[in-house]
This record gives sequence, structure tokens and C-alpha cells, in this order.
Amino acid sequence: MVNVLQLTDVSVVRNGNTILDSVNWGVEDDERWVILGPNGAGKTTMLQIAAAAMHPTRGLAEVLEEPLGQTDLFELRPRIGFASTAMARKVPATEKVIDVVMTAAYSVTGRWNEEYDAVDERRAQRVLAEWKLDHLADRTFGTLSDGEQKRVQIARAVMTDPEILLLDEPAASLDLGAREELVQLLGGYASEAGSPAIIMVTHHVEEIPRGFTHALLMSGGRIVAAGPLAESLTAENLSQTFSLQIALTETDGRFTARAAA
Repeated sequence: MVNVLQLTDVSVVRNGNTILDSVNWGVEDDERWVILGPNGAGKTTMLQIAAAAMHPTRGLAEVLEEPLGQTDLFELRPRIGFASTAMARKVPATEKVIDVVMTAAYSVTGRWNEEYDAVDERRAQRVLAEWKLDHLADRTFGTLSDGEQKRVQIARAVMTDPEILLLDEPAASLDLGAREELVQLLGGYASEAGSPAIIMVTHHVEEIPRGFTHALLMSGGRIVAAGPLAESLTAENLSQTFSLQIALTETDGRFTARAAA
């Protein structure tokens, strides 16, 4: 196993506010993690550090065995797949779906004067098919539904065969059908032996796909629990994380949470 992320005593302070507080956490290349917690818990900040988009105020962050602050970020970032709503906003609405995915090869969000080989286009077409998007290849990004845009973002993130895949609330704002389709696709991808390490942020246990192996629960910039799902994703830990008595049920590898009676 290879360590793809290691945070040691990591703290992030912005404008006097502590966003992360002495976090210690590691991720191996065969693990698929979900990060859960209330708003303001520090979940997205953790992803930004994992994406080499933010440096900690204190402590050591190593991404793909490269210590942040001591490595060439332009070489490191192409090895990381990152899909988020913020990234989607950078994609021109008029960009064709095939180009949204293919431009990941150059780490740009709109075609300009780059030169692409036939192998790049074949790879993009294959990735679109894997995420059930091949029929949308010639559509423009701005005409897609929220669910389709989110799947295109994930397809773009995996286009370059990343060593770690980061997903920031991929199912947010989706209706039930779109959410379940995406969760099913993510579960299939996470279960493949050749898939990279995955870290996904979500607010809801119902969005955890089958095939995910670990959970990290956060509150107030601190870790409440971290480890294999069976050990860390419990009603007791969720109740502590969200400051509310939570009842948790599992059915066929999927979870449901509600306020305890």
C-alpha cells in the first residue's frame, strides 16, 4: 500500500478563526473515504489541502508523498483529480462536453490553442461512456442538467488517471433519481481494483456509495472519529458530530440517518 495523504498536526487559521485544529489523518491508495460533518466543520478545507490548493498554517501536509511547501505544485496537481461546484463554475457554458473532459489533459477548463492527439479523444470518449455521458459528447456544458454537469466534472477528474480522486459534495442539489444514478456509478467505480484512492465530502449518509471503506467525522475543525466504516460510522459518533441524537440504519450497504425518537 502507498500513502497518498498524510496530515500531521495540521491546523488552518484564517482571520483569527481556527478552521482545522491539530488534525492527524492518513489515507492509503486502496481506501475510499467519506468525510461527514455539519457546515463549518472544515470538510472542504481538508479537500483543498488534499488537492494541494491550500497550505496549512501549522503542521505538515504530504500529498502523494510530497510535502506541501517543498514541492513543485505544477507537477503535483495533475496527479490529483478534483471535482467540485467551484470547478464547474470555471467551465465555459458554451464548451462541448467532450472538450470539458479532454482539456483535463492540459489542466485547463476551455479549449484554446492546445493540440490533442487521437489517443486523448479516444480516452475522453471512453471515460464519457463509463459515466453514461457518451450521448452528450457534443452538447454544450451549459445546457446540461445539474446531475449531468456533476457527472461530467467527475469524468473530467478521472480523465488523467489520477492517483487520488477528490469529490466535494458530488450529489448536492440533485433530485432523487439523479442522486441514485450518481451514487450507483460512484459505487461501481469505487469497487474497481484499479481505481485510485477516493475522498468524498458529503452532508448525508444516504449519499455514501457501496464500495466506500472508511469514514471521517468532523466537527468544529476537529476529528470526531476516523477509520473503517463499521467502526467509525455509528449512531453514537454521528450524534456527537451533529450535536443531535441520531438513529442510523444500514440496508444492503447503504445508510439512512434520522433524528432519534
